[in-house]
Amino acid sequence: MDIDIIPIPETERKPLFNNPDELGFGRVFTDRMLTMEYTPARGWHSATIRKYEPLCLDPAALVFHYGQEIFEGMKAFASRNGQAVFFRPEDNVRRFNLSARRMCMPPLDEQEMLEGLFRLVAVEGRWIPRQRGSALYIRPTMIAAEVGLGVRPATDYLYFVILSPVGPYFKEGFRPIRLCACDTYVRAVEGGVGEAKTGGNYAASLLAKQEAKEKGYNEVLWLDARERRFVEEVGAMNIFFVIDGVVCTPELSGAILHGITRKSVLQLAEHLGYPVAERRIAIDELVAGIQSGRVSEAFGAGTAASIAPVGQICYKNADYTLNMDEAGPISRRLYDELQAIQFGEAPDPFGWTRKIDLP
Repeated sequence: MDIDIIPIPETERKPLFNNPDELGFGRVFTDRMLTMEYTPARGWHSATIRKYEPLCLDPAALVFHYGQEIFEGMKAFASRNGQAVFFRPEDNVRRFNLSARRMCMPPLDEQEMLEGLFRLVAVEGRWIPRQRGSALYIRPTMIAAEVGLGVRPATDYLYFVILSPVGPYFKEGFRPIRLCACDTYVRAVEGGVGEAKTGGNYAASLLAKQEAKEKGYNEVLWLDARERRFVEEVGAMNIFFVIDGVVCTPELSGAILHGITRKSVLQLAEHLGYPVAERRIAIDELVAGIQSGRVSEAFGAGTAASIAPVGQICYKNADYTLNMDEAGPISRRLYDELQAIQFGEAPDPFGWTRKIDLP
């Protein structure tokens, strides 16, 4: 793909963070971004790597009024030999186009999208944190840029990619988090856009998350929209439980995101000898299982958080503690094994990683 790379003067380059522990998540951004435009006459065109700067959009751009927007979240890790390691980038690109189709947006050529991501990260390689547990977060995004009002798919679009060096998604790191099961609000319903990575899904979750945080919980545990009975996912992650020794996760229903880390955990757990299951899990079964000891662990899985152990779940104002509020052995092993593959420290028997040399 023909990509125009606009040089940035040395005097305009941002200073790197000296202490990766201070990065947080999504607060620091690199020097450059990638942009590309779409019009019906030209298709996708004008791929450019340029200085990170504000976008110029008309107030009547359709994205502001009808929410036609999608994004992805992926990471590049620093290997010990100085390469950048991408984790299952083809899956992210494929999911991006699935989201695009659901939101009536033009798909990108998957190989060209990958090439653009690799080129941008190579140019910005100095920003990849070298500390274990940190990474370069990659956020591809597409928005409706056509100017005009009217409820219909736009004709013109803007695609852009920004990069952010990040530490752990949860400030606790690999420490158990606390979830609050929500039976008041719903995030998505079957037949809706729950399995698309579109901003409206996340906007719909904010009030419940805010109320959960005010009560001292890290995230919301969402229940299905029809019966408020079956567990679906966490705000920023898919959810797993170890029930009678089986690594279980809710089955995909059309309202649950097709998580790439979710899929990886299922494959990795089976590879390590743990039985796995995708099935409906009722909140009442979960509560009873925690009380009886049948549910021994719980953990979230997602690109941003990787694997996050769950130490406590609240349901109907009652708290239920798992594994004495400690990370369980299965979640710990899965986390360690997954991180070793992502950082290029262990063999990758699945062919998940893609490595590029950095200048």
